[in-house]
This record gives sequence, C-alpha cells and structure tokens, in this order.
Amino acid sequence: VEAHPIPEHPRPWRVKDRAVLVGDAAGYVTKCSGEGIYFAAKSGRMCAETIVKASKNGTRMIDKADLMEHIREWDAKYGATYLVLDLLQKFFYTSDAARESFVELCEEEYVQKVTFDSYLYKTVQGNDPMGDLKLGWKTLQSLYKNNNKQPDPMRTLA
Repeated sequence: VEAHPIPEHPRPWRVKDRAVLVGDAAGYVTKCSGEGIYFAAKSGRMCAETIVKASKNGTRMIDKADLMEHIREWDAKYGATYLVLDLLQKFFYTSDAARESFVELCEEEYVQKVTFDSYLYKTVQGNDPMGDLKLGWKTLQSLYKNNNKQPDPMRTLA
C-alpha cells in the first residue's frame, strides 16, 4: 500500500490536453481544516457544467482551452480563499510568538464572525474595512508583544 500526501494548495497545472484535475487531486483542500469534500464535489460539478456547455451538449469535442475556462472560473470564485489561507499559514505558523498572536486574535468577535462566515460560504468573507484595520492594528500589537516578551520560566517537575 502506498500513500501520498494530499496537496494543500491548488496545483500549478491542473489541465493537460483533454484531462483536468478536480477535488483533492487538484489540491482543493483547505490548509487549516483539511476540508476537501465540498471543494471536491463543487469542482467536479463546475467542471462537468463547463464540459457540457463547451461540448454543446455532447455534439462537439472539447479541448484544453475549454477546460482552462473551468480553471479560470474556479480560480475567480475560490482563488482568494486559498490565497488567504496560505498567507495565514505562512505568517502565523512560523514561530511560537506568531502562533501565540494567532491564538489571541482568535478571541476577537470579528475574527470569529469572519471565520464562521468564510467556512459557511466557502469563500473569504469580511469586507469591513474598519474591522480589517482594527484587526491589522491588533495583529501588529500582539506580534510586538509576543516577540518581545521574556519566555516563561521553566517549570520543575515535582
């Protein structure tokens, strides 16, 4: 039995000739939660709809350009979601101080609302410039605090 890690970001190429990757094979898995079932089903359906339309209900053979239309539609709808998740992971999972800051920010009601809405609707939510600015400021404050504080003393075992 062989296993291969599931890619956690869209593959750099997802179309080859008249074949297209969808779901886990295309890398449509969210990094933070590992969720992929919704994106697998959605990408398969979107691809099938593109093929039916491009083939004129089966009367025309599709080609790579037709499948690339599916990729453009997918990226337009979900590309920002994967970009934000990738940036969050690269920014907050780099050090203990950054992880501590991330935990602190998760206590914010705005973060909880945006996270819940983004998970529910499967695309990046928010669109509150003031909320985003406040969150950005709190992020900088938290990172400064956690990067400059002395580590807690080691505990001794009894």
